Amino acid sequence: MTIVHGPATIDAPWPVAVLSTKIKGWIDRLGTVWVEGEITQWGLSGGNVYGKLKDLSVDATVGFTVWSSVKAKIPADLKQGDRVVALVKPNYWVKGGTLTMQVFEMRHVGLGDLLERLERLRQTLRAEGLFDPSRKRPLPFLPHRIGLITGRDSDAEKDVLRNAQLRWPSVEFRVANTAVQGDRAVAEVTAAIRELDADPLVDVIIIARGGGDFQNLLVFSDETLVRTAAACSTPIVSAIGHEADRPLLDDVADLRASTPTDAAKRVVPDVAEELNKVQQVRARIGMRMTSLLSREIDRLEQVRSRPVLASPVSLIDSRAEELSRYVGRSTELIELRLERAAERLDDLRSHLRSLSPQRTLDRGYAIAQLPGGAVLRHAGDAAPGTKLLLRLADGSLPTTADDEAAMPRTAR
Repeated sequence: MTIVHGPATIDAPWPVAVLSTKIKGWIDRLGTVWVEGEITQWGLSGGNVYGKLKDLSVDATVGFTVWSSVKAKIPADLKQGDRVVALVKPNYWVKGGTLTMQVFEMRHVGLGDLLERLERLRQTLRAEGLFDPSRKRPLPFLPHRIGLITGRDSDAEKDVLRNAQLRWPSVEFRVANTAVQGDRAVAEVTAAIRELDADPLVDVIIIARGGGDFQNLLVFSDETLVRTAAACSTPIVSAIGHEADRPLLDDVADLRASTPTDAAKRVVPDVAEELNKVQQVRARIGMRMTSLLSREIDRLEQVRSRPVLASPVSLIDSRAEELSRYVGRSTELIELRLERAAERLDDLRSHLRSLSPQRTLDRGYAIAQLPGGAVLRHAGDAAPGTKLLLRLADGSLPTTADDEAAMPRTAR
């Protein structure tokens, strides 16, 4: 049974279901239609594709769905940023009150000549080494002055300045306001990069924009602009703020920040954090110094408590006593050695005397010497009348050999 509702009035309003049903009926009568636009969102879920299609000239976007049954019929290389034409049928979901486009066909528009040129440039710059991590320069810990390139009175400018000053209130900026999209953007941004790079007081340059669609971000993929940034001697921070479509500036910059706010946090240290670190370091130094002093005081007390320092005279006394013992012992040893040497000398003297001719003389013997002083050993050596000298124990006595004395004892 169909209930027919008349015109809605304040006294007879339609139920939400009636309104939703009528909207669905009106939309269903539109049927399928070919539309052209740019894919700004492309995601897979449960085998289906859910995305958004944006108008190429005005700010208008619709959501679309590619069911898994249709997905095999569309190009496999479709992705975010592609310019396409699609055969869609509007579909209003009554229960959720949402409108989406069901895609039946989708094709590239001229294969995206712009994207192809951009990809070729990306490969060229990569081959030249402009994307190499080894080229990335470290940012200064606390820049003296920060160069900021951004749109005039833009949210990006406000975010960078506010967050940087919150982190370090005395931070200095040199702001270069330029166009960040449109025909003038490339020339102005490039000139600003060169100008700030030539300023010796600028320690780092931030190029900031608060995101945007693919076409608006093409400015930051321009070859002249990108090569100018790569040639800078001043570190460059890219804060374009768009995750999906990475402009080439992100790849050549020394640091890529996800947003302008992130750039401020990455470039400027937090004064509160740094003060906290200083306090922690001072506390650690204080603890180490206290510990070191305590150890040294303990060591000094141990040294001072030693007997030699407690009573220095005791050491001298103990050494004096020891020295006295050594002197006494040395005297005893010397006297003993002298005594033994004297006894030995007496023994040798006695032995020598026992062997001395003088002892023989002392016993009553005499030694006869010829006139030349030679000792007379044989009686035959002294002819009768030979002058002889008899050496006695005490003195000497001259004599003359007679005939009887000169005769051998056997001849008598």
